Amino acid sequence: MGRRGHHPTTTFAAADRASSRPVSTRASPLVPRLGRRLIPEELLKMVTNVVDLRSDTVTKPSDAMRAAMAAADVDDDVLGADPTAHRFEMEMARITGKEAALFVPSGTMANLISVLVHCDTRGSEVILGDNSHIHIYENGGISTIGGVHPKTVRNNPDGTMDIDKIVAAIRHPDGALYYPTTRLICLENTHANCGGKCLSAEYTDEVGEVAKSHGLKLHIDGARIFNASVALGVPVHRLVKVADSVSVCISKGLGAPVGSVIVGSTAFIEKAKILRKTLGGGMRQVGILCAAAYVAVRDTVGKLADDHRRAKVLADGLKKIKHFRVDTTSVETNMVFFDIVDSRISPDKLCQVLEQRNVLAMPAGSKSMRLVIHYQISDSDVQYALTCVEKAAEEILTGSKKFEHLTNGTTRNSYGH
Repeated sequence: MGRRGHHPTTTFAAADRASSRPVSTRASPLVPRLGRRLIPEELLKMVTNVVDLRSDTVTKPSDAMRAAMAAADVDDDVLGADPTAHRFEMEMARITGKEAALFVPSGTMANLISVLVHCDTRGSEVILGDNSHIHIYENGGISTIGGVHPKTVRNNPDGTMDIDKIVAAIRHPDGALYYPTTRLICLENTHANCGGKCLSAEYTDEVGEVAKSHGLKLHIDGARIFNASVALGVPVHRLVKVADSVSVCISKGLGAPVGSVIVGSTAFIEKAKILRKTLGGGMRQVGILCAAAYVAVRDTVGKLADDHRRAKVLADGLKKIKHFRVDTTSVETNMVFFDIVDSRISPDKLCQVLEQRNVLAMPAGSKSMRLVIHYQISDSDVQYALTCVEKAAEEILTGSKKFEHLTNGTTRNSYGH
């Protein structure tokens, strides 16, 4: 692992004078009612808001983001005239080391556009991980909209796919009468379903060499590529050097309210613009959103190392609770997965009881949970959440009904956020 805390320097000028203090999350009427018997009084004083660990997509815009949005110089971006969008796209192209960039409404659209640009002939095939976000959580869009066939390769626990299996999945041209034509390989960095694991530059280079030698393209779903950059101590542009395209989600680890960016060659982005319009993603005065996105890149990248540190603290704390099993060595970025070993505790029930204590979480499976740290989660929030998780488990096992009247009986599910 390289040095931690590295982040690329940005030079975008707009809204630099705005305050970067985060906007508080919604106030909690419930936490003070828990009392000293459950939660130490000093911790209650420090935690007065909902501790939302469902995802890093739940952050609220900071004061600086809101100020930048209000002050943004805008025009019609569909006509190519929005100056704030243009400047932000140029900055993202610079950071990633690519020729051009395009702001789009979501990560799902970013990946869909990227796949369809590379696979512009129906009946194309893309090789991707069987546990990847594109394959599982994006509504099968590459197939239903683009006529692109997914060829899955098993993801290893670290998010990689074995190189020999990638090579074996590439269709031989002699079989074109029977099989789809392989045109693209997709990687995901960090890999969400594998616990927020980071793909190294060396591994990505190796996959890129396979793609190049077989005449294929390489796309990286880099929804949390800045998390990978900070955790590995490697600049983003180095992590994506061999990629033909990359999608970067600004509204996940970086905390912007809306948006993703696609980066690639100038020719690639020109085609992507057409598809963005076709899919309904062409927005007019989108500089309002790009202004917040810039502030997210400028202000939040430097906080990702703290997110990763807090995730490790959270994992270490969960490991000490006898009802759960956590592989603390697997926590590389801002995600913590843990298994519930007591069959009497279900993820849905645990989430319900936690919500009564103003801690929000989502199940990751029938016996597992995922908690995600973001820049609006503090050290005291982590300690409060740990206390609540332990108390919630005890309440479920003892059958206490103390907070039963506060729940509506609904359950939560994970939808790939």
